[in-house]
Amino acid sequence: MNYKNIATPLTLLAATTLFLMGCQSASQSASKTAAATVQVSQDTGKFQLPAYETVTLDNGLTLMLMPQKEVPLITVNAVVRAGSVDDNIGGIASMTADSLLLGAGKHSKQQLEQQIDFLGASLNTNSGREGSYLSADFMAKDTDIMLGLVADVLLQPQFDKQEFAKLKQRNIAELEQSKESPKSVINRYFSKLIFADHPYGNATSGDRDSLAKLALPEVKAFYHQFYQPGNTAISVVGDFDPVQMKAKLQQLFGRWSSQKPAPMLDLSQGLPSLTQSQVLLVDKPDAIETTFLIGGMGVARNNPDYIGLSVVNTILGGRFTSWLNDELRVNSGLTYGARSSFISYRDAGLFEISTFTKMSSTEQAIDLALKTYQRLWDKGIDEATLASAKAYVKGQFPPRYETNGDLAGLLSDMYIYGFDASYINDFQKRVDSLTVADSKRLIDTYFPKDKLQFVLIGNAAKIAPIAAKYGQVKQLDIKAVGFGS
Repeated sequence: MNYKNIATPLTLLAATTLFLMGCQSASQSASKTAAATVQVSQDTGKFQLPAYETVTLDNGLTLMLMPQKEVPLITVNAVVRAGSVDDNIGGIASMTADSLLLGAGKHSKQQLEQQIDFLGASLNTNSGREGSYLSADFMAKDTDIMLGLVADVLLQPQFDKQEFAKLKQRNIAELEQSKESPKSVINRYFSKLIFADHPYGNATSGDRDSLAKLALPEVKAFYHQFYQPGNTAISVVGDFDPVQMKAKLQQLFGRWSSQKPAPMLDLSQGLPSLTQSQVLLVDKPDAIETTFLIGGMGVARNNPDYIGLSVVNTILGGRFTSWLNDELRVNSGLTYGARSSFISYRDAGLFEISTFTKMSSTEQAIDLALKTYQRLWDKGIDEATLASAKAYVKGQFPPRYETNGDLAGLLSDMYIYGFDASYINDFQKRVDSLTVADSKRLIDTYFPKDKLQFVLIGNAAKIAPIAAKYGQVKQLDIKAVGFGS
């Protein structure tokens, strides 16, 4: 075995204290008048990742162990490098993750659910763009039983034929139902518009045609191809003894083997080049409002400027008092909320401005969103605004990693996206070091200024002339299969 130790403990009490200090700091900063020319950054203390240990078993399985003794609870997260980017049939990664719970080991689906419910525990699976996940939460006293069930689900799924047929029908029905809510599906249309035929454009849900033709043997083949020890990390956070936990995991997973290494795509290759503004107009004739996204390419998760971008984006659209929310909600009353965000993957990402408005104010809302966005270049960010955002970001950061589940999820993300503990340990230092000049560099480098991409979902008969104002228009019916071509 190979061992790697990273020290620096943090208790939940300390995290809560940092949160309160940060909130106080953010409130103080926000209350400064516009006349202030200098604003001193508040000291929010030192926030570091709790001590954890990384262990690599002989079969290649990665274990990440983080003891937290505050409460007698344990979270186990398993993450497999397999997501919609690996789909050879739309939705197969998601269906494979869902199928793990259709019975495992000697337990039928019903027996598995009853055992978990009896313990007051939880065991869930899901799949995203680049990873498939299993998460279990349970009392420390039930460790042996729950670890056994986790091992059964990961290593011995039954893939029951009748249960799979029911699962497929449920997912198809849910997929169709989701199109009744534009906010639920607009990101899928936007990803397809930006990434086109690149794997990042694959919808994690698949579509009704791809799910309908998906057969159980194909799911089993996908499972055997990707669910391998060298392609998996298991994170354990909570009330346990590390030596005993390593022994338990070695016993349960040490004999897990694979035929050949799982494929690993180089997703940095073949990324699209956006040469002109495009508008995807998704027709929903019964819509009484227009839901829209504006944006372009973003950044990869391990980008060294990721933290700085989170501060700048907080000003633009990342908090309630952001420019976008102020202009579109507070000052004009065009929407209940407007925001912007960077969505980052392993090798690429998206930048999005998102909101919705009544049909008659579609053009006014889009124009105001674009005008507010242009403010990044026309006026930039002043010292007082930057100081307020820095205090806010620092205050909001520690509570994101307060629970066992938060920390286990962080460790899984570190495995999938390739960043390390310095993201946590240096976060506040990097935020504090951000200057007005840095913010200008980040704006000029990363925020897409032209060739913007638009997705509008609404009544096309009423908003098509407006859509043409912003770029080359392609129109789809929301009831059509998939999320664009």
